Amino acid sequence: MEIDKQQHSKDSVFFRDGVRRIDFVLSYVDDKDGERKQERRKVYEANLEKVGLELETEDKSESEDGKTYFVKVHAPWEVLATYADVLKIKVPFKVNDIPDNSEMPMNWLSTPFRLPEHIMHPEPDFFTAPFNKSKSDFFLIDDKDTFFPPSTRNRIVYYILSRCSYFRDECADKDKKGIKRLLNNGTYTAAFPLHDSRYWTRSRDDKCESERYNLYKHWARFLCFFKEQPLNLVRKYYGEKIGIYFAWLGFYTEMLLFAAVVGTICFIYGFLTYDDNQWSKEICSEKIGGNIVMCPLCDKKCSYWKLNTTCNSSWQSHLFDNVGTVFFAIFMGIWVTLFLEFWKRRQARLEYEWDLVDFEEEQQQLQLRPEYETKCTNRKMNRITQEMEPYLPITSKCARTCLSGATVLLWISLIIACIIGVIAYRLAVYAAFASIMKDSPTTHLEVVGPYITPQLATSVTASCINFVIIMILNLMYERVAIWITDMEIPKTHLEYENKLTVKMFLFQFVNYYSSCFYVAFFKGKFVGYPGKYAYMFGWSTLRNEECDPGGCLIELTTQLVIVMTGKQVWGNIQEALVPWLMNWWGSRKARNHPESLYSRWEQDHDLQGFGQLGLFYEYLEMVIQFGFITLFVASFPLAPLLALINNIIEVRVDAWKLTTQFRRPVAAKAHSIGAWEEILNGMAVLSVVTNAFIVAFTSDMIPRLVYMYAYQPEMNMKGYINNSLSVFNISDFLTDSRPDDDENPAWFNSSITTCRYRDYRYPPGHEKQYSHTMQFWHILAAKLAFIIIMEHVVFVVKFLVAWLIPDVPSDVRARVKRERYLVQEYLHNYEVEKLKIQLSQNSNECNCTPMIYPSLSKHEVLSECL
Repeated sequence: MEIDKQQHSKDSVFFRDGVRRIDFVLSYVDDKDGERKQERRKVYEANLEKVGLELETEDKSESEDGKTYFVKVHAPWEVLATYADVLKIKVPFKVNDIPDNSEMPMNWLSTPFRLPEHIMHPEPDFFTAPFNKSKSDFFLIDDKDTFFPPSTRNRIVYYILSRCSYFRDECADKDKKGIKRLLNNGTYTAAFPLHDSRYWTRSRDDKCESERYNLYKHWARFLCFFKEQPLNLVRKYYGEKIGIYFAWLGFYTEMLLFAAVVGTICFIYGFLTYDDNQWSKEICSEKIGGNIVMCPLCDKKCSYWKLNTTCNSSWQSHLFDNVGTVFFAIFMGIWVTLFLEFWKRRQARLEYEWDLVDFEEEQQQLQLRPEYETKCTNRKMNRITQEMEPYLPITSKCARTCLSGATVLLWISLIIACIIGVIAYRLAVYAAFASIMKDSPTTHLEVVGPYITPQLATSVTASCINFVIIMILNLMYERVAIWITDMEIPKTHLEYENKLTVKMFLFQFVNYYSSCFYVAFFKGKFVGYPGKYAYMFGWSTLRNEECDPGGCLIELTTQLVIVMTGKQVWGNIQEALVPWLMNWWGSRKARNHPESLYSRWEQDHDLQGFGQLGLFYEYLEMVIQFGFITLFVASFPLAPLLALINNIIEVRVDAWKLTTQFRRPVAAKAHSIGAWEEILNGMAVLSVVTNAFIVAFTSDMIPRLVYMYAYQPEMNMKGYINNSLSVFNISDFLTDSRPDDDENPAWFNSSITTCRYRDYRYPPGHEKQYSHTMQFWHILAAKLAFIIIMEHVVFVVKFLVAWLIPDVPSDVRARVKRERYLVQEYLHNYEVEKLKIQLSQNSNECNCTPMIYPSLSKHEVLSECL
């Protein structure tokens, strides 16, 4: 036996006979007290063999740990043909005869970014039709062993595994079926299709395609970051669902390039117009900013301060708060529409090329979740198929949906409570920072000293605390979301994913964006004025935060950079490092074995399982990022550039992880990115509103323009700072708000009788003292007018662009019609020829290919077998 093991390399995807391909592998450990598990396995494997699958078991003595058994599963032609017919899998019947006129002008420019033709197009382009077992000679079948690619084979086998029962016929418990339940109760430890080779070298077996090696060499290495993605090979190896994700991610990254270039130009514009910034010059001037005494920013512990102490933050604010930002906000509103419209066209082309045009109906009718079939004991007549099918009563459905909605609302309330806690932290800690940093040694540091202010310290620490809370709540909520979605018992896989997507996204939306919404739209907007400050909840001692004279926009930028970059860096480390460390630790013993003894199934068993929701988290990460670069882009034009750099790394990290660190996922079909498309559309509309409000209410753009055109005869910004600050009489301070005497700076003396604050109110002594001036109402009217005009302009352009760009390219529409016509024509001719042959033979003999269940309909095959 030892000699035989050495002769026959176990790094193979075939049974011991070297002919039958391994389509799936089940592994288990024989427990001492596992008699029930042993009985389940025995019955389950016997039922699999009844269906027609062929099994081969590797004894535990053959495995590297001496404990694990491996059951190899092979689907012969008869089984594949039967279920390809049931699942309506599309297969080729004629080579595509429509000429490809997609040659681009100046094509040579893209040569450095191209991959070899056999990698980009691993198989020729065919016209396809749903497989029909009784007409198998109609299709282009050269070799039955290779006619169905491995991804289709493992999809068919998984379909059978997930519906096969593990109870004897005499048992009444119909609930006991499916590999998923057997994995959950520990009967099997893993179930997975095999990778076709090691990722770093080709398989020694000539019959093996070594597509995994090709994917690693041309796609999954970081040095390929500038190359196009071999999407057809990804789809062939992993299935359409994973292919669509990488197509979307690649397209999104390409489109980000345009947004990143324009955003960088806007940032450079802010940098180049640095010296024209009149209001910052006034703030930094000793004569103007140095003589303006500002009112304290908190009660008791904060002292009076001079305006020129915010000199640095006003200069920083100008980098992002300038005319270029308004242009960029409008540009991004249009960019989002172009991105979504062009993606629809790209998706339509992929739908045609990957045979997904009529897929939605198949998805709904044929891919019922096994959990739905087992948990729904009620049956009703399907009006279309006229067959009995499981269904969930409307009362049960409503109760489950209400409970689910209440749970989601409870968790969203929990996040809002945490955000209120962070706001309370900001208010409480600001006074402490102001008191501590007054005499802090950091103020004497030459380079960074002037930048370390109480505002910055509060903002950065609050952002970091907020980021930690976000991550902790994420981990907890994931399990809750999966539990309540399982409880709802969705009918199809598509419905399950869409329900989970909406729940997770609602939670993540509030979790990630609530702090940014607070800084953008609430901070500094409800502060009152000296002598009548507004307090948190109206009764607490925590005074609402003010924006410093540099504006709240720079703080929104800080918040955005910390949460966005923190999430992306943490996400990439988590994605790449965690699976690598787990695999390294799990395979430490096996690495010492000779290559011929470390079997293909053991190598894959030592990898991480990709999981049903593996792709879901990838989409979620990118959609959250999409929100950061669209909803708040007016505050940080460099956000698309950061996203672009992250995504270039992300594509290769995801590819590397999938190809090298995870078991091969079961191939799954998907004709679109699902519910994410609607979420992206919703965020695109919301982004126009948020950016209009950020420019109007968070930035100082509108007050400056109103001052320049309505209040400054010379049409310049001279005197703006003095105009934008109101006067308050120090003697009018309430006792609770007045600064403690020991907090006041050395330069403060009794000759200073007034302080300034950021607002437009009448001065003391005026008949309307401390009420809003007419300029305040002019500015408010201008802000509202700007929001209405910007929203209408962007929405009109958005809808015009969406109307002008058709969702499906004309050549794709023509090809779809051509294929449908050809299927009908060829089928008609095939039937006519068949009839002629039958008539010429003058015989009543049936000319059909033999079937396993010739007397049963397709649906009876399913119920009979499974």
